[in-house]
Amino acid sequence: MASEQPPPSGIRVIIVGAGFAGLTAAIECHRKGHSVLLLESFPELKILGDIISFAPNSGRIFQRWPGVDDQLDPIIHKSDGLLIKTYLGETLTKQTWDAEGLAYGKAYNGHRGEIHEIVYHHALDIGIDIRLGHKVDDYFETETEAGVVANGERFVGDVVLAADGVRSKGRTIVLGYEDKPKSSGYAIYRTWFDSARLAEDPDTAWMVENGDRHCAWLGPDIHFIAASIKNGKDFSWVCTHKDEADVEESWQAHAPLSDALKVLEGWDPVVLKILHSTPDPIIDWKLVYREPLPTWISPKRRIALIGDAAHPFLPTSIQGASQAMEDGATLGVCLTRGGKAQVQEAVAAFEALRYERVLAAQKTGEKTRDQWHKADWSEAKKNPESMKLKRGSWLLNFDAEEYAEENYARTVALLHDPAAAREIHRPNEIE
Repeated sequence: MASEQPPPSGIRVIIVGAGFAGLTAAIECHRKGHSVLLLESFPELKILGDIISFAPNSGRIFQRWPGVDDQLDPIIHKSDGLLIKTYLGETLTKQTWDAEGLAYGKAYNGHRGEIHEIVYHHALDIGIDIRLGHKVDDYFETETEAGVVANGERFVGDVVLAADGVRSKGRTIVLGYEDKPKSSGYAIYRTWFDSARLAEDPDTAWMVENGDRHCAWLGPDIHFIAASIKNGKDFSWVCTHKDEADVEESWQAHAPLSDALKVLEGWDPVVLKILHSTPDPIIDWKLVYREPLPTWISPKRRIALIGDAAHPFLPTSIQGASQAMEDGATLGVCLTRGGKAQVQEAVAAFEALRYERVLAAQKTGEKTRDQWHKADWSEAKKNPESMKLKRGSWLLNFDAEEYAEENYARTVALLHDPAAAREIHRPNEIE
């Protein structure tokens, strides 16, 4: 795929992990003329997962990649809004997307594996060196370079970006110790399947006929969200529920459908019919909690954590994937502005530009979870608007690349005081 390419910067970027954080960082660094090597531990990338959401703040990143929007558009969810109900089936309100789309831009919600496949092949098409089956066992850095050891081989560059998730080994070199994930106290049942059986039942057919639908049922410390996609052809649902299991156990495992039926006993008959049309088993995905890290960058400022490795999100934020992509777009700019001679400055500026925004975005997930799980139903019925997702302009109407370009110099000027450098980027319009 041909695209305009700036002259080589001479900066060698090693990225660990080919999820959305790693792929975005690779594509954005390549766009800026940096040399990229991406290492992924899996020997092959399969179409896995279920629903994933990219809000307009990351949608604009997709749109900068030639041909990607055209490939994504046919496979993304296209409902006009989210219908919000009580767990007994009483409709509270509907949150429409039209105004949000006009004001902030296009969102991309679809099957994680299908979207990932398109982004992965775009990275290959533009010439990024991606090596599968390379498991990183160690990170290292000096004042002049950084690298990793994978499959017994040393790979050396100017900067390393650890994008290999919440259990990244890069966290140890950044923090100076090995931290352990904690259980958040919640887990999610989740699944994706063909909607044919739902279409046969008049009580569920409305979810899959005449376009896509999106509906949330809210109950005591539980919520259930269902969505149809591809003009109703495919169907996905997620159910966030209490979980007391040890986080060191398998954090993503198959569970019998009967487990979800027990959790949702007594709920709206429509929900129960959706479950009875669901293939068995389903996935039970533990929500891992980590305290916000004091820093995302290593002592010598040549290794940076990005995406879930730096800042895991609750799904109720609907921002985890978007913020991972913003990390990549920001890094591409910072490395360009700093240049090869100032890579350490660029890495420090990246963290300062991102830290407070990410922290604020993470808090939206906690607020939404509590808003839905701890609702006073008498008050919710009096003020149903209070149940809508809080999706402010500060979060969605944001261009990470543009923001980094405009704010790089003043951020660098404050790096002698890291707290001050972060503070100037604290969002000031948070709802």
